[in-house]
Amino acid sequence: MTVAQDLPIPKDVIFPPGDLYSDEPPLESDLHRLQMTLLIQCLEWLWQNRHDFYASGNITIYYSPRQLKSSDFRGPDFFVVLGTERKPRKSWAVWEEDGKYPNVIIEVLSDSTAATDRNLKKQIYQDTFRTPEYFWFDPNNLEFAGFVLVAGKYQALETNPQGWLWSQQLELFLGVYKENLRLFTAEGELVPTPQEVAKQEKERADRMAAKLRELNIDPDAI
Repeated sequence: MTVAQDLPIPKDVIFPPGDLYSDEPPLESDLHRLQMTLLIQCLEWLWQNRHDFYASGNITIYYSPRQLKSSDFRGPDFFVVLGTERKPRKSWAVWEEDGKYPNVIIEVLSDSTAATDRNLKKQIYQDTFRTPEYFWFDPNNLEFAGFVLVAGKYQALETNPQGWLWSQQLELFLGVYKENLRLFTAEGELVPTPQEVAKQEKERADRMAAKLRELNIDPDAI
């Protein structure tokens, strides 16, 4: 099966900026939806003060004005583009984004998509997108693999002793934690969700209030 290649943008084809809507089917299950959302939330929380990236999932990446979308290709479940403006988008049209393709792509496998994710999509990400890092994760059996682009070909990444894979693009580890694919810092700390951060802060506040009460100090009066 051949992979659609980029073609020169014809002079008679005009697409108003931001005019292309995503054309992706719904995610197959709650596991897929929650996993995608989890990765996006964690990265956006960690990089909340950065404005030079775009993280999204299950939106169409249009990579050729002539062949807008290959009939065999759908948008990644999760992807990150570095060195771009952080703003909402309807889709990702490469020719509207200074020719930028994703730096990192993660696909969440399912019975119906696994073969495509392991073969056709991997080929597109390698040969057309030239995405530096590609990972896949199966939330049902916890299969996890990653690849780095070396001399134009994907080479399998090796796990560390914890079973995690290092993303040089994100400068973070990816690893399975409580049956979810999560992000970890270079120091090995779990990157939390905003909800986990709020819970941790409440627990700290509750512990502090309890200590003050032990000293006969009303925490509400402070």
